[in-house]
Formats: sequence, structure tokens, C-alpha cells
Amino acid sequence: MKILMILTSHSELGDSGHKTGFWAEEFAAPYYAFKDAGAEITLASPTGGQPPIDPNSQQADAQTNATVRLFEDEAALDQLATTLKLSEVDAKEFDAVFYPGGHGPLWDLVDNKESIRLIENFWQQDKPVAAVCHAPAVLVNAKASSGEPLVKGRKVSGFTNSEEEAVGLANVVPFLLENRLRDLGGDYQKVADWQPLAVVDGRLITGQNPASSEAVAAELIKQLRS
Repeated sequence: MKILMILTSHSELGDSGHKTGFWAEEFAAPYYAFKDAGAEITLASPTGGQPPIDPNSQQADAQTNATVRLFEDEAALDQLATTLKLSEVDAKEFDAVFYPGGHGPLWDLVDNKESIRLIENFWQQDKPVAAVCHAPAVLVNAKASSGEPLVKGRKVSGFTNSEEEAVGLANVVPFLLENRLRDLGGDYQKVADWQPLAVVDGRLITGQNPASSEAVAAELIKQLRS
């Protein structure tokens, strides 16, 4: 199993003056699920090098067994510090792609041409495309071979409007992910705020929030093994 994990390079939380990036748990839990399943993992980001970690995801109350493992794992931290540029990776070399969330992707991965190219290539090659929490935002400009939005008519999840309101960022983010996925014709799925949900529609695997990262990773592994 060769899995490409794509992270954000964006660190500014809109005009709020606060920092963002990727959410540590949404990277760590899938990373170790894949690693422990024997996968070969490649990390990439728009600009390469060290992707920014959302400082809130490094606070004590945001830690999980996976994040503790990550922050003590020198090899993983070295790999994170040296991500490839998206322009340097080719979907042909991997079996699947996974996008961790955090607010960063709402800014830099939504319109990133290399990311969109990779998603469309994975899709055309019948390979799984997975994303969790805010990362399903990477799908909004991706097209199926028909030219229609990739999410149109497909079951999909992502961070809910009410979860965005709960964290006080509904007026900071460039768009509300739930609304955008619905507007594109996605069959948007959700459960109660902060509860885990992994949604599978063929090779498209999406998760609602940070609590969903392990479930999305498990569904991706299941597909790769079947």
C-alpha cells in the first residue's frame, strides 16, 4: 500500500490575526493507522517543507494517543519537516490519497491546481480519495470525467455549519463547507456535532470532524486491502 498524504501550507486564519494549519490529530491518527497497517506513506504540500500545525491542536486538551506518539516520533517529525511539493508527485505512484483537515485547506488547497489535478487523476485511475473534517474542501473544484463536480450526487461529509459556529469561526472562514458541498449537489451527510462519521460512496471517503479521522483511515485501509 502506497498512500499519499497531502497537507496544507497555509498558516493564517483569515484576517483574524490568529494562526492555523493542519490539525495534528487528523494527521497523526491516520498516519499511524496507515503505518501500522504496513503502508508506505509519502507526505506532500503545496510549497513543500514543513506544513504549519494549527497551534490549537497542540494544546493539552487536544492531545490523543496518536498525537502524543507523533510529537515523540523523530522520524515522523523529520518526514513532516520535508514534505514534497505537490508538483513533484504523481498519482500513478500511489494507491490512494488522504487529506487531513484543519482550517488551512480552506484557503490554499481549494483552488490549488496541482491538488485538483492529483484528485482528478486518482479518481480517473479508480483509486480512493479520502479527506476528513475541513479537508473535503479540496474536492469542491475537482471534476469527474463528465465535467460535473466530483461530489455531485455522491454521499459526502465534512465540518458542519454548527461545528464552525461552535468554534466561533463561521464569519472568519472563506465559506461554510457544509453549504458549499450541498450547493455543488453533494448528498451531504452529518451526525450530531463532534460525533464520529465516516461516509463512503464508492472510492470517495469523507469524515465530518476530528473525531472521524480514525474511521476514515480505517475505511481507506479496508478499500486498499479488498
